[in-house]
Amino acid sequence: MTTPRIAIAGAGLGGLTCARVLQLHGFENVTVFERESSPEARQQGGTIDLHADSGQEAVRAAGLFDEWRALARFEGQEQRKVDPLTAELIEHEPPEGDFRPEIDRGQLRELLLDSLAPGTVSWGLGVGSARPGEVTFLDDSTAQFDLVIGADGAWSRVRGAVSPAVPHHTGVLFVETRHDNDGQMLALTGQGTMVADGDGLMLWVQRNSGNHIRAYACMRAREDWRPSNAELLELYADWHPSLQAFLTGELIHRPLYALPVPHTWEHTPGVTLLGDAAHLMPPLGVGANLAMQDAADLALALARDGVRDGVPAYESVMLPRAIDAQERTNAGLQDMVPERPIRV
Repeated sequence: MTTPRIAIAGAGLGGLTCARVLQLHGFENVTVFERESSPEARQQGGTIDLHADSGQEAVRAAGLFDEWRALARFEGQEQRKVDPLTAELIEHEPPEGDFRPEIDRGQLRELLLDSLAPGTVSWGLGVGSARPGEVTFLDDSTAQFDLVIGADGAWSRVRGAVSPAVPHHTGVLFVETRHDNDGQMLALTGQGTMVADGDGLMLWVQRNSGNHIRAYACMRAREDWRPSNAELLELYADWHPSLQAFLTGELIHRPLYALPVPHTWEHTPGVTLLGDAAHLMPPLGVGANLAMQDAADLALALARDGVRDGVPAYESVMLPRAIDAQERTNAGLQDMVPERPIRV
């Protein structure tokens, strides 16, 4: 008996997890379509903490728990908060247990890629749009499938097959900087995450593997504002020089977007969504975990109930869970960067 033909749009953590779990359960006709030309086409982002009750469960379902554990940084669970004016430590949560160890996103993606059957990912062939059971690629060619899964992120091209919703700007801007092997920065950051906040501004710093640091200046700002180094330092002029140092170097501007809450749709046979395509929310440590949990749940539902019944069974669990997470992360963003008159 021929297994269903399944198309997955997007070779991120969610799409790859779904493909891996499907293959473990005998689905041979699974293809992941990715518009990027290769796994090395761009950097895959910073460190993520995999939660024991979601992301780690997805890794277990993918049969990769031991391999993930060998790469995970359990010391990365350390949390530090410092005073913005003095840089003195005011709160400290040492790394304990194994609920949310860190791993670089690129390392986790590579682990998933290496676990797939050769040829599973079709590089350089992005999905331009979708209808139930049909994909139109960016080169205008089309193909038919028994199921199309949109795992293609915030600006999903598959989402339109089930929902007219589009992401909106949250009013918050993250400005990212990157630093390597800086002893003072590493000491201030610790083994995991360091934060400082004051007067509507926040600095969020994470230690990645290999003594690499990613820092994020967080503020309320117009969607189109792209501050220079001088403008950024002017905003943080009262902060301690050791914290201002994180704001130097190349700037990567990341305005934050989210989907409306609640974001739901009527079940449409032949197509569904997972991860950011289904429930884009502020990046507060939930998104990657939820995408992987969605992916594993969908694959297991398909293995248990088949395409016709498995997709609505998955959606009946995923959508309420996503609404709860969206509400919590929206509230978290409000607490982190309180609403006030936009500074710039």
